[in-house]
Amino acid sequence: MSNEILTTAKERMEQSEASLLREFGSIRAGRANASLLDRIQVEYYGAPTPLNQLASISIPEARVLIVTPFDKSSIKDVEHAINASDLGITPQSDGTMIRLVIPQLTEERRKDLAKEVKKVAEGAKVAVRNIRRDAMDTAKRQEKNKEITEDELRGLEKDIQNLTDKSVEKIDKLTKDKETELLDV
Repeated sequence: MSNEILTTAKERMEQSEASLLREFGSIRAGRANASLLDRIQVEYYGAPTPLNQLASISIPEARVLIVTPFDKSSIKDVEHAINASDLGITPQSDGTMIRLVIPQLTEERRKDLAKEVKKVAEGAKVAVRNIRRDAMDTAKRQEKNKEITEDELRGLEKDIQNLTDKSVEKIDKLTKDKETELLDV
């Protein structure tokens, strides 16, 4: 029973970390990254379709993304979707591919993005702490229902806290790495 609580808590904490990584991937750091386009949906034959399913995305230079649609007739739709997104990058099309040049970030914008990174990371830590609270509550319920002993409860609480500490530590490291990437000129 107690292993089940730990396993569930660990899986949920890992999901929070993965979610944080995806969120960090969408924060642009002044260099080309294909994950910038992950959230873009293209209206393709009447259905919203993720851009990465309609086109190949390559990075020929540090600050350039090339989007090459598999179906050349969809290039206008792809271009429109990129323009309509919150990327803030104007696509340049030559009829067969779309070039996105990522502008250099100003010092002020870098600092703003670093603050955003900290805010997103804090949200992930709150999620991890909520997972810890849920796991602790489940363990206490089991002890109350006499499914586990008081000693087992103390050991389980210690294990849950260790899991939480490791997860928060990993989130801090990911945050520090992303801040370094952002503030590195």
